[in-house]
Amino acid sequence: MNLLEVKSISKTYGSGEAAVQALKNVSFSVPRGEFVAVVGESGSGKSTLLNMIGALDVPDSGKVLIDGRDTFSMKESSLTVFRRRNIGFIFQAFNLIPELTVEQNIIFPVLLDYHKPDGKYLEDLLGVLNLKERRKHLPGQLSGGQQQRVAIGRALITRPALILADEPTGNLDSQNSSEVITLLKETSKKYEQTVIMITHNRSIAHTADRVLQVSDGVLTDLGRCSE
Repeated sequence: MNLLEVKSISKTYGSGEAAVQALKNVSFSVPRGEFVAVVGESGSGKSTLLNMIGALDVPDSGKVLIDGRDTFSMKESSLTVFRRRNIGFIFQAFNLIPELTVEQNIIFPVLLDYHKPDGKYLEDLLGVLNLKERRKHLPGQLSGGQQQRVAIGRALITRPALILADEPTGNLDSQNSSEVITLLKETSKKYEQTVIMITHNRSIAHTADRVLQVSDGVLTDLGRCSE
């Protein structure tokens, strides 16, 4: 069963001679638990596509269905709750709250939903992320790789069905990049989550289950790449 279905998404920014077609009739689907990399040059439309999937932007036409739910048919209040509970975001810039500890940053999305964190699941996550010894540290006391692991934990804590990662290794060296990608793959399989990852790094992309390419707003499925 497909967790994600993108149907004929188009998006144009600007008008007249200044108009830019960021996405042109893009369609694809992703089964539950698959790890997909999206590659493309700067300005190709891949970040716009991720924003559409995450309901952070609205297309001119087309639909996005997550677990059978049409995100763009929801009212804004319902969409906000749906996004918080069903989509985990991982950004290149980490976006951690500097005044909060590792543990507090990870559980923050749960608290936003007025829920109590699942202690057992939190301990499991901290173990998988190798952050148990750092749980009381502030972001400023962590390396870049450790901060990205905190960001991954924050994305996973609500047990979302879909993880969207925008250049998650962009600010990391090669060793930390490799560790983060390995971690994303492991958590995807462990928690049966679908991952859509944008990357400009072809070597990283080919560690995914499947690679999609966006060029001038047009999407091409390059097929399966893992062994």
